[in-house]
Amino acid sequence: MKLFDVYPLFNIEIVKGLGCHVWDTEGIEYLDLYGGHAVISVGHSHPDYVEAITGQVRKLGFYSNSVINSLQQTFADKLGKACGYDDYALFLVNTGAEANENAMKLASFHNGKKRIVSFRHSFHGRTSAAVRVTDNPKIIAPINETALPVTYVQMNDADAVETELKKGDVSSVIIEGIQGVGGIQMPDDRFLQDLRELCTKYEVVLIFDEIQSGYGRSGRFFAHQHAGIRPDIITVAKGIANGFPMSGMLISPMFTPVYGMLGTTFGGNHLACAAAISVLDIMKKESLVENAEKIGDFLIRELRALPYDGIKEVRGRGLMIGIEFNESIKEARTKLLFEEKVFTGVAGTNTIRLLPPLCLSKTETEDFLFRFGKVLNIGV
Repeated sequence: MKLFDVYPLFNIEIVKGLGCHVWDTEGIEYLDLYGGHAVISVGHSHPDYVEAITGQVRKLGFYSNSVINSLQQTFADKLGKACGYDDYALFLVNTGAEANENAMKLASFHNGKKRIVSFRHSFHGRTSAAVRVTDNPKIIAPINETALPVTYVQMNDADAVETELKKGDVSSVIIEGIQGVGGIQMPDDRFLQDLRELCTKYEVVLIFDEIQSGYGRSGRFFAHQHAGIRPDIITVAKGIANGFPMSGMLISPMFTPVYGMLGTTFGGNHLACAAAISVLDIMKKESLVENAEKIGDFLIRELRALPYDGIKEVRGRGLMIGIEFNESIKEARTKLLFEEKVFTGVAGTNTIRLLPPLCLSKTETEDFLFRFGKVLNIGV
């Protein structure tokens, strides 16, 4: 059997990781400024994380959600305190798309409405409803096109949002804390405050997709907290368990749970919870949210100061950064990887994405700037 060929792959196999560094089969070391799509939050192979997972799997890796799993409540308690939402409820699943699917489903159960407002250049996943609210026709199959009514509006246009909400048929608005695949595009704080007010006014559920922008990456636990608002549902994944498949929904007290309305086989299993608890403990012990803010501010400032006219704009918060060039970044990114041994991400054709582990040090940041400067033929 061969693999279904849907991923364009670099001819590199990573077999080892530690902190912000990874190694390939040839023993070559790379600086990881991408974290596997923002998944690696506390660093590769953190000893506390490794011990938590191995210790749990020696006892029990999985049993079903038909019996009590006290690790779920332990995790919920720690998460509530860490992010400031201890009055919300937690539902655990496995992937970001699955969390968004359930969030939109719960919103529709709540108010009996169908239409969803999403935003231009958004990305929320590749499954049925999640891909429908993603603004990319290339990945929306015919079966998805009529799955649910969706209206896309421009981000930061509160008037356009209100035009749709006042029609009375909108169940939810879904928005990323910071658009990742869309190129590290940030909603204005004032717009998010207006959005919160409009959703309250028109009794529409406000869903924040913090799958990539959450879990400390922006220098706050959630990116929307920069705007001082509280959504009705928050979806989380990626950094939640540092590479173990896990996701969740933080659900406002306005929702009433009913047996059977949501469900999952693997969600919140013992091994996933052990991994996620360890991540929160490490984040607290090592002040990783604060580190993301400090190192991110330094990195953004230094990138903006580079004497290179080919950079159009540097955007981001914390350790979620986009470097937009005037031209294609294919050559620069290839040189970064194969000559300077640095992993980065991409958005579109002109933007390099930086999503390193939250433990990135100032020394590692300076090392990246030096290597990046070599690629751009400038001294840093």
